[in-house]
Amino acid sequence: MSAEPSRPTPSTAPRFGVWLIGARGSVATTAIAGCAAVAGGLHPPTGMITETSDFASCGLPPLSSLVFGGHDTVDCPLPKRAEHLAAGGVLPHGLPSAVHAELVAADREIRPGGPLPGDTDGGPGRTDDAWIDAFAADIRDFVRRQDLAGAVVVNVASTEPAPADGSLPPSSLYAAAALRAGCAYVNFTPSTGLHHPALTALAASAGVPYAGRDGKTGQTLLRSVLGPMFAQRALAVRAWSGTNLLGGGDGAALADPAAAAAKNAGKERVLADTLGAAPEGEVHIDDVPALGDWKTAWDHIAFDGFLGARMVLQTTWQGCDSALAAPLVLDLARLAARAQQRGLTGPLAELGFYFKDPVGDGPASLGEQYAELKRFAGRLRDGGGDPGDTGVRADGRTGGGAAGSEAYGTAPGDRAAEDRGPGDGAPGDRAADGPRHGAGDSGGRR
Repeated sequence: MSAEPSRPTPSTAPRFGVWLIGARGSVATTAIAGCAAVAGGLHPPTGMITETSDFASCGLPPLSSLVFGGHDTVDCPLPKRAEHLAAGGVLPHGLPSAVHAELVAADREIRPGGPLPGDTDGGPGRTDDAWIDAFAADIRDFVRRQDLAGAVVVNVASTEPAPADGSLPPSSLYAAAALRAGCAYVNFTPSTGLHHPALTALAASAGVPYAGRDGKTGQTLLRSVLGPMFAQRALAVRAWSGTNLLGGGDGAALADPAAAAAKNAGKERVLADTLGAAPEGEVHIDDVPALGDWKTAWDHIAFDGFLGARMVLQTTWQGCDSALAAPLVLDLARLAARAQQRGLTGPLAELGFYFKDPVGDGPASLGEQYAELKRFAGRLRDGGGDPGDTGVRADGRTGGGAAGSEAYGTAPGDRAAEDRGPGDGAPGDRAADGPRHGAGDSGGRR
């Protein structure tokens, strides 16, 4: 640690990489600084579920063993970004200087991002497959140089509009690169990622675990509690409307109606799943730059009681999105790394607790999701089951290992052993023939 007091004893545990898409954004910067602060004893792990007693014996990587890198399209160094967040009250005063060394180390591992909005293929070497190869090469190089036991790729970049023409958006290129590099993958954003139809075969054959999408940090977290309450009390919800006021990069990105539509889809799914049908009403998202990284979410719920009595519940949620999201990002990186270490593959439906639109089948209410998460903790423990047989693949089959070459995939055994990342248990891939390109986004989800 940069701060000499409370310097921990160096860990002898294997080190794991956390490769962040949008690595210089607010969420990523808060996660990196927060990990260093908690690992060094400077702050308690408030908001980190993996630091509670239910997960104490799961074999999760210690926070001190996590090594950060990533892709981004902006060039503001992490230490400077952390200073901006501290000035805005997102990070504690003095924390950027206390963890300066860790921020500098992570910043050295950030690679240029792309493609930017409006970019075209640009000729030879810039096809989708070439982008994916270049991104995967960056990730594998990170794993090798840092001598890591494995890595998890986590998308925390700004929300992108859903593709309208069948092309692979940046988030899907990153997702494909993660799987091609043999890394577990987590989509913390509403962006398409692995949900693109062209990646179905790769997801089914890659032999790695993945989770997502769209982290549940505020308004939807509350909806996943209140929805089951109305259903369990047999109260008829007539309408559920909401408004989000937010600034920062997320507010700017969601000012695009197409991006806002992608964001709202997950919010609507939670209500439909918990109430049995989607009630009337919409969520409106307003960009208010003056709010910075702070967000206000308001809900107006109209419902009927006994004999048709009409009633209303209103809720107001005010919070810092980065401070809410960062501990969940650290949780998910640790859980996904441990899942891959245990041989689990395919969609991690048990991590639905963290998401608005989770992969796989699972309950929608927060209480049931937490019960699933605790059961998942048992699977992660040594002796918690046969690690090679407990993973459920995206195609419904069980067991680990890649299946074969599919669209954007790579068949196992067709690369030399030296092309594999240390400890990732998945086949390596060739580096791009042309110059390396990052797989970043527009500065990170805020």
